[in-house]
Amino acid sequence: MGRERLYLFDTTLRDGQQTQGVQFSTSEKYQIAAVLDQLGIDQIEGGWPGANPTDSEFFEAPPETRATLTAFGMTKRTGRSAENDDVLAAVMNANTPAVCLVGKAHSFHVETALGISKAENTANIRDSFAYVVAQGREALFDAEHFFDGYKADPDYALEAVHAAFESGARWIVLCDTNGGTLPEEVRDIVGQVVASGIPGDRLGIHTHNDTENAVANTLAAVLAGARQIQGTLNGLGERCGNANLTTLIPTLLLKEPFASRFETGVTHEALKGLRKASRLLDDILNRLPAKQAAYVGASAFAHKAGLHASAIAKNPMTYEHIDPALVGNTRIVPMSNQAGQSNLRARLADAGLVVEKGDPALARILDRIKEKEAQGFSYDTAQASFELLAREELGRLPVFFEVKRYRVTVERRRNKRNQMISLSEAVVVTKVRGEKFLNVSDSIGPDGSDQGPVNALSRALAKDLGPYQDYIADLQLVDFKVRITNGGTEAVTRVIIDSADAQGRAWSTVGVSANIVDASFDALVDAINWKLIRDGATV
Repeated sequence: MGRERLYLFDTTLRDGQQTQGVQFSTSEKYQIAAVLDQLGIDQIEGGWPGANPTDSEFFEAPPETRATLTAFGMTKRTGRSAENDDVLAAVMNANTPAVCLVGKAHSFHVETALGISKAENTANIRDSFAYVVAQGREALFDAEHFFDGYKADPDYALEAVHAAFESGARWIVLCDTNGGTLPEEVRDIVGQVVASGIPGDRLGIHTHNDTENAVANTLAAVLAGARQIQGTLNGLGERCGNANLTTLIPTLLLKEPFASRFETGVTHEALKGLRKASRLLDDILNRLPAKQAAYVGASAFAHKAGLHASAIAKNPMTYEHIDPALVGNTRIVPMSNQAGQSNLRARLADAGLVVEKGDPALARILDRIKEKEAQGFSYDTAQASFELLAREELGRLPVFFEVKRYRVTVERRRNKRNQMISLSEAVVVTKVRGEKFLNVSDSIGPDGSDQGPVNALSRALAKDLGPYQDYIADLQLVDFKVRITNGGTEAVTRVIIDSADAQGRAWSTVGVSANIVDASFDALVDAINWKLIRDGATV
């Protein structure tokens, strides 16, 4: 007997856009749709045509996708026929293969929010779906507030979903709109819906995360019979978010009883791009990825305790529930003053530095880490700076260049329009193989604005390193984080810089000083040195 098919429906572009502070441009919607399509999502809900200019523009020139593109709207309003409802017309005019309409399934909302009778609401649902199906579209019914409605008035909740089902809707999607239902309730209620005559292969589940149970509720619904799963990348969504497809997809593919019972449109090869898809969305939103995110987070496979690292070195299964490579992630053995020698040796091995057990350099490295962290350094995330520190103690740190001096200035002045603007300028003098290089750079970005003193320093430092220039031509400063590690008059600044290159590598470096410019510059120098080492540059 073969595995049953589960269908994945993504609503990042519609429900995800209802996240506070999130507003996608049309081009960003295209990017997200493309990565969802590559991943293997079955249906992509592009938005609500007519609700805003961006959604309308998206549907006017929709992307070509393997996935079924879906437009979202609502059932017709009382007093209008389906053919003459302008709101419904906007959705139909998007000409997508599928249409998802939301309608009330909770008698309280019908009578209080809509101010109509239950019979009128049922008629609106029935007429809307009969019209959509007659136009040759795949129809989905988002039964809003279904679970709360079922608990309050089960007869009417079932009446509402059966009206859509009997009118030809392909999918009846049960929505936990307020996100307050718990897994056991979801499993029981979905079972009751199946028992009422709507088969599981016509049922979908749409959950919200207000009790941190959206993923658990979705899995409970699948076990009870639902065969369509709705969710968003990274759990975007109104209030606390929607069910997180970035968590659900690997769970369905890799965990029992789902892996052996079901299949999805996502292949194991495509699953390796999951972390990349997650990061793309964070990049578009200009926000830092959640480190503790299941499967794809930077800390999902990080092993800080020495006991854990020692066991991981023998067999990763001791403290990892899956191989991180399956979802495009990597194992990290962070360095901190909690680390033991086994942890240290494992981290050094990951960096290509094989050090025998008992080597006295190990104790020296641990002492240096403890000393530096007491000063405010942190090597948990700054793995590249840790590697450079270790190489120095091991006598394996090449000196590619010396920094003889540097200076950065920030000037405030008025432009021709009498507007006060900033201009940062940096001077860096380096010595490479006996030759001095003096580089000057400002920090004016492509849009003409000042990008700040650290940007100016970064440009000046990387402007000309003589024989090493080709190695660093593709180096990019991706992120810059600042933290004050002590309060009061003795406060020191910790700077973490995230860098990347065209080879897809990403690394982090740390600098600490009472002066933010000095801390930043030290982290920048570490970033360049780490890249030169990894690219095989010679002294």
